Amino acid sequence: MDANVLSKVYQILFAAYGPQRWWPGETPFEVMVGAVLTQNTAWSNVEKAVANLKNGDCLDPSAILNLSDDRLAEMLRPSGYFNIKAGRLKSFCAWYIKLGRYETLSGMDTLVLRHGLLAVHGIGRETADDILLYAFKRPVFVIDAYTRRLFARLGLIRGDESYEALRHGFESALGEDTSLFNEYHALIVRHAKEICQKRPACERCRLASSCPSADLAKLV
Repeated sequence: MDANVLSKVYQILFAAYGPQRWWPGETPFEVMVGAVLTQNTAWSNVEKAVANLKNGDCLDPSAILNLSDDRLAEMLRPSGYFNIKAGRLKSFCAWYIKLGRYETLSGMDTLVLRHGLLAVHGIGRETADDILLYAFKRPVFVIDAYTRRLFARLGLIRGDESYEALRHGFESALGEDTSLFNEYHALIVRHAKEICQKRPACERCRLASSCPSADLAKLV
């Protein structure tokens, strides 16, 4: 990937939207819970589920494990797939406690920590990297469907590359910069949700003039 092009895309998106201040969460553990729950749902639904845990004084790994499966699932209901997510969240909490919680985990090498996260039931690459970037402040570039859509339309990737190939491509081009990765991913999500949707609003896109996929008929 061309570092200059990626930097230019970032600059355009930042000028359009400003700082996104991601990831929402008062503590690293809350960020981790949000990363697990945001799979296949909108963030507004995750916020409701997290609020249920807070209101029940259960936003703690030990408290979550002490809840019955049915009770936890009910609290997570707003996030969708709540029975599945209850199981995944308990698996994560058990691993989190066993490995020594944040104090111990934060001292681990990034690759070791990533390998451990991926071994947890229900934690895939995107969720693991969300946790690494936003909770542990590691320079890991998160690849999601929005990233594939945007950069495929810009002609910078095919869109069918493996997750790891894309992650390494972005990280190699941009260098190890946690703050940049944090903001870049948030801006991609913002732009993809508002402009570069499945049916893109090319006429309002700041990147349209450089995008081979732009519907130029709408721009004249």
